Order: sequence, then structure tokens, then C-alpha cells
Amino acid sequence: MLPGMNGFNICRTIRESSNTPIILVTAKKTDVDKIRGLGLGADDYIVKPFSPSEMVARVKAHIAIHERLKSGNTPVHHQIVVKDLVIDTDAHRVNVRGKEVSLKNKEYELLVFLTSNPDIVFSKETLFDRIWGMDAMGDTATVTVHINRIREKIEIDSSHPEYIQTVWGAGYRFSVV
Repeated sequence: MLPGMNGFNICRTIRESSNTPIILVTAKKTDVDKIRGLGLGADDYIVKPFSPSEMVARVKAHIAIHERLKSGNTPVHHQIVVKDLVIDTDAHRVNVRGKEVSLKNKEYELLVFLTSNPDIVFSKETLFDRIWGMDAMGDTATVTVHINRIREKIEIDSSHPEYIQTVWGAGYRFSVV
């Protein structure tokens, strides 16, 4: 009864790409409608009129179940994927265009930090503090050297970088465009 697309189609579309709990709230109350909604992937089916306090209780229950299932024994593989760059943070590996690239520890940390904060410009000073720490010996030239090494390893043409871009007078950003 929604304009354009009905609730069953929305439920099917969401379920194809997400495990988020779905509760259908509807005026359709026949057994056929309930069975169809649950069969399409809804976790619950509430018929109007309904009690607001019951709705809140059901939402909380489904969120709790979802959280328990998420934190279960199923291993989660953490990856950062941008175009043809894949960073496996569990295995501490970087692949570019399907080939593994070997990065030194600080290069890896710097790349993960930048990719975890896409399109944000960081000054050399901020990057140095975040990766090497405030008490580290050295200076911001270290950041430039490490950025250049990373570019040589992940960019097709390091003189025209696609991923790690220089913002003149400001610092560096990881571009996802």
C-alpha cells in the first residue's frame, strides 16, 4: 500500500543485500499476507492497529537477537576495499589489482589510517602524530618519504597518484572518487 513499490518488494530488496532485522507493520492481516511477508525475509509481522509499547518491545528483541548473532562464533573478515585496492586488516595484507604488495609496518599503518578516513585532508604533522606518535624521533619529512614509498607500490603512475593525493599547502588525502 506504499506509493510506487509495495512492502513485500521493499522487504525482498533489503534482504538481498542486508541482514538487518525487518519488521513489517501493515494493515494486511490475512494469513496469506503474513506467510508471504515472513517468507520474503521479514523477521516479524505486526498488523495495524498495534500497541506502541508492544512495537518497542519487538524492535528491542530483534535488535538483541541481531547483535547476539553478529557477535557469535562466526569469524568476521575485515577488509577495506577501494576500487582495485584491497586491505585485509585481519591478515595485514594489501592487494592491488589482484597482486599482493609488501608494505613495511609504518607504510601499512599510514595506508590503513588514510583509507579509513577517505577524502579527509591530513597535514603532515597530524599524520606524523597519529602514526609515529608525539614522542617519536624524526620530523614530518618522514611522512613524505613513506607516502612516496606507498605510492610507488600501489599506484599505476606514482607521479599522477589516483589514491593518495597531495593537497598543496595542506597535506594528503586518500581519494575514493
